[in-house]
Amino acid sequence: MAEINETESTEKKGLNFVEQIVWDDLQAGKNGGRLNTRFPPEPNGYLHIGHAKAICMDFGVAEKFGGTCNLRFDDTNPVKEDVEYVDSIREDIHWLGFDWGNREYYASDYFPQLYDLAIRLIKEGKAYVDDQTSEEIAAQKGTPTVPGVESPYRNRSVEENLDLFQRMNAGEFDEGARVLRAKIDMASSNMHFRDPIMYRIIKHPHHRTGTTWKVYPMYDFAHGQSDFFEGVTHSICTLEFVPHRPLYEYFVKEIADDSYCPRQIEFNRLNLTYTVMSKRKLLQLVKEGLVAGWDDPRMPTISGMRRRGYTPESIRRFIDTIGYTKYEALNSVSLLEHAVRDDLNKKATRVMAVLNPVKVVITNYPEGQTETVEMDNNPEEEGSGTHKMPFSREIYIERDDFMENPPKKFFRLAPDSEVRLKGAYIIKCTGVHKDADGNIDEIYCTYDPESRSGMPGAARKVKGTLHWVSAEHAIDAEVRLYDRLFNVENPAAETERDFREMLNPDSLKVVKGVKIEPFIAENNERGRKFQFQRIGYFTPDYDSTAEKPVFNRTIALKDSWEKEQKKA
Repeated sequence: MAEINETESTEKKGLNFVEQIVWDDLQAGKNGGRLNTRFPPEPNGYLHIGHAKAICMDFGVAEKFGGTCNLRFDDTNPVKEDVEYVDSIREDIHWLGFDWGNREYYASDYFPQLYDLAIRLIKEGKAYVDDQTSEEIAAQKGTPTVPGVESPYRNRSVEENLDLFQRMNAGEFDEGARVLRAKIDMASSNMHFRDPIMYRIIKHPHHRTGTTWKVYPMYDFAHGQSDFFEGVTHSICTLEFVPHRPLYEYFVKEIADDSYCPRQIEFNRLNLTYTVMSKRKLLQLVKEGLVAGWDDPRMPTISGMRRRGYTPESIRRFIDTIGYTKYEALNSVSLLEHAVRDDLNKKATRVMAVLNPVKVVITNYPEGQTETVEMDNNPEEEGSGTHKMPFSREIYIERDDFMENPPKKFFRLAPDSEVRLKGAYIIKCTGVHKDADGNIDEIYCTYDPESRSGMPGAARKVKGTLHWVSAEHAIDAEVRLYDRLFNVENPAAETERDFREMLNPDSLKVVKGVKIEPFIAENNERGRKFQFQRIGYFTPDYDSTAEKPVFNRTIALKDSWEKEQKKA
């Protein structure tokens, strides 16, 4: 019998409702005390954060109670499937911290058994071949309050149905010419019971089985049977499958018995503000070039979030925070950003980068002299150490950190005011130089040699502290500032508008000529997390090289979730 991990309480306290069901089944000894879940993605696109919630549930509940979780690709529609998607799904699950061991399966593994079951159902008078078009079948299904109309082909003989179905699989008929339907009840109050389609003709080669099959099973027929063939005990899915559950059970009971039968359980999907989760719409964005691919850092895909610099720990923490219920909800993307920011605060190396540089000349600092200052890598992480940063007579600061005529409570640099350069000296502005258009191109300052750490004047206080980069040692970089992909809070609710009209035109801003300290360029390996001080969290993009460093802004320093909570 599966056992709960020792690190978890064996009491019922603290379990979500899905875990409670699993726990109760284990205590009752159902399925011989076994626990086997599965994650069943369709390989027709990249996984998004909604799938991450399902992954955390499917793998997490198995891990929590000492069971196993299978990875099973639902590859029943070869027209939309690709090996690229299979590979990306594997990578995403591993990145989130889960593993399926040697339990990788495919619905196509069971095509022979499913076909044999279909033949058996035909022989038992429980399935028939229908020659009607999909439009005719849909029209005859009726409505939830009006019974459906039986197909004129519903009472074909067993022999004719067998002959036609076998010829369908032999490729004798065109796609859409015929389907195999279950013969259940056209007057059922559950629309899914009104003679659902079990098989349709598809002549596109399959990525695993080639041209072996010309008929392919529908999800409702294949899914429960695949669960049974694999020994899955708990088939956990999202709420839209609640009305499908009776049909799931109907088909499974054609092969299951009292000793073992999979159980379907449903939980709410993950919906995010300023985001679309429809795989069809995400595919449109990719195919129409509205984003730079499935892993574009603006996409809600797991690969996009990874490229943007999100951490698996932050995604899992966010999912734990929103939890699992039986009710649909729209979650604030700010809560996800809060989880990312909180995790990066503990992990990211603090560095200096100037996005909109203006030069500062420290006139009383010796020309040609360079010294190094010691910078903490991360004050939040014990033992993270320090790194050295060069300081020289000319430095860059942010243009917004200087004003000639500042308002009150402007604590950055201004004429005759003092600020501290983080990790270095206090400087005082003595003048500026302007170009022919009247724009400031240089700021002149003096420094207090006694104000550096370890010097007698180090304790002297000033109100402003600025980040900076030595001009002589600065390296040019490109920074990509990402924002939310949509400018509407709930794009899915805007049913009268094309979702592409709601794209945020400012979702990506590319900033060139950014000045970064040498340490960043020397440590810009993929996956590295930086906090550009006073700006935000950044990570090297996949395009980044030593010659041309490129960084993605993962998230800004400002926490909009906390602001939203204060308003509430």
